[in-house]
Amino acid sequence: MSDKGVLSGINSSSDVKKLSIEELKTLSDEVRKTIIDTVSVTGGHLASNLGAVELTLALHKVFNFPKDKLIFDVSHQIYTHKLITGRKNEFHTLRQYEGISGYANPVESEYDTFIAGHASTSLALALGFAEARKVKKEKFEVISVIGDGAFTAGEAFEGLNNLGRLNEKVVVVLNDNEMSIAKNVGALSQYFSRIRTSSWYQRVRSRLPRTTLGNKIKMAVKDLILPVVFFEEFGFTYLGPVNGHDLKSLIDIFQRAKNLNFPVVVHVITKKGKGYSFAENNPTKYHSAHPFVIKTGENRKQAQNASFSEVFGSELVNLGKKNPDLFVITAAMPDGTKTKLFKDAFPDRFLDVGIAEQCAVTAGAAMAKAGLKPVVAIYSTFMQRAYDQLVHDVGILNLPVVFALDRAGVVSQDGPTHQGIFDLSFMRTIPNFVVMAPKDANELKAMLEFSMRCRRPVSIRYPKDVAPLVDKPNSEISLGKAELINRGKDVLIISIGVMFSEAIKARDALKEHGISAGVINARFAKPIDKDLLLQESKSVKGVITIEDNTVVGGFGAAVKELLSSTGIKVYSIGIDDFFPEQGKRGFLLKKYGLSSEHLVEVAEKIVEKEN
Repeated sequence: MSDKGVLSGINSSSDVKKLSIEELKTLSDEVRKTIIDTVSVTGGHLASNLGAVELTLALHKVFNFPKDKLIFDVSHQIYTHKLITGRKNEFHTLRQYEGISGYANPVESEYDTFIAGHASTSLALALGFAEARKVKKEKFEVISVIGDGAFTAGEAFEGLNNLGRLNEKVVVVLNDNEMSIAKNVGALSQYFSRIRTSSWYQRVRSRLPRTTLGNKIKMAVKDLILPVVFFEEFGFTYLGPVNGHDLKSLIDIFQRAKNLNFPVVVHVITKKGKGYSFAENNPTKYHSAHPFVIKTGENRKQAQNASFSEVFGSELVNLGKKNPDLFVITAAMPDGTKTKLFKDAFPDRFLDVGIAEQCAVTAGAAMAKAGLKPVVAIYSTFMQRAYDQLVHDVGILNLPVVFALDRAGVVSQDGPTHQGIFDLSFMRTIPNFVVMAPKDANELKAMLEFSMRCRRPVSIRYPKDVAPLVDKPNSEISLGKAELINRGKDVLIISIGVMFSEAIKARDALKEHGISAGVINARFAKPIDKDLLLQESKSVKGVITIEDNTVVGGFGAAVKELLSSTGIKVYSIGIDDFFPEQGKRGFLLKKYGLSSEHLVEVAEKIVEKEN
């Protein structure tokens, strides 16, 4: 062992294989400390990673990566894997611009089998790799690590069903910590709990001798009394449950799984936040942690103003007091979306469906058909998973479901899997939908109040950011009506959502340069205010749109469609046709030109060209 510790000598999976159990225990402690030290500075997924340290090390001890395929579901528990596969010296750049991703990324390392960021994909990926292995007559193991929370989504069952039918060797590691982002819900979580806590089995197990005969008796008793038939009926052999922090037990059970020649599920019980008391006691807070002080667990920096999510959650409670038909639905994110505020106030009018966005949308559609006023709160990036339900279950019947899309636009530090830059585009394609974005906190409240009166599906999107206050309270919202801030003679800037502040700064800067810029706060991406936009664009030399969304099919595209026959030139500023990388939101917005400085440059070029 080096004076610097075990981790200093670990650069690959093969290095882990050389370690004794005692050295692996030391490595576990060093890895855990490195994760805590790093995430306290960079922010990141703390609780899930602390819970998966021994599990990851045991997998690397038994299997042969990267030849064998290790597939992490969601992959927000991948930090240990990254530290021991040649990236420890760059680990301090975690989630930073041009640094190490917080998720699996095969561009970053051959040890990362596939990109991941959304839940429940790993079993379908395992299916694909197993089929490819069979066709190409290759030899490698396929190991999928999936949490009990991710098992609540439909794609996980689809993968499990097809893997069992295929009857090819795969190892599914069920990382059971009773949590997704929030506490798990539903019948499946109760099923896993019965396996974990069968008291009769645990008593019998503790009294049997640790001998070969005792182990055989334990296995027989377990098979008799535990509800493992679920996996057996899918065609899998079930092993476990096993303590996910006992390295010897983990290594033994993974070796058993490796020696089998058919599909197997290894049930591992872990503690989310293991080794850091604040995360153990509050794993939801430390699921995606802000930078924090290790000694106290407190955030390093407190926001001065309320976030859009907090404004949304508080306003839901106010609206719930006035409207007994208001019902709130979320998908495993009551804390992130702040719908927990509504849950605490009106528990009988709240539903968390777990990681099941499609279910959330369709359940909301049925509620609307039955006369309730459902509000479905889901992150923008996750709403992508339910596009068919938006079209088929909500749009066709024109049902008045309200969709609150949190984390819309550019999202700090999580990278391409979490950027919410497509919702204006895909929501705008669905007939009957009303698509809005507020410029500030008061306008969000006004849009929510409007949505309670609207008899059509409504989408309201807002970023993961502090909500500014740039307008008077109770701004009146009328269907499809934009807000004319001021007229201009040279250019017209049309903003939607929080890009409004950049439009105002650009207008003021242009005025100093002798350029007269009009500003419109669009409010609606659909329906757009055709009359106002046509009227105001006639008197200027060019129109500039700005949005925190892809320019492909987004708000700017809607304005171009409207003005296409007029001969008026429209310049769209937004995210170009690519997946944005990780980095802080403010930095990325400037990099991509979503700034007042870029607006000024474009406006000056328009005026120069037309003169």
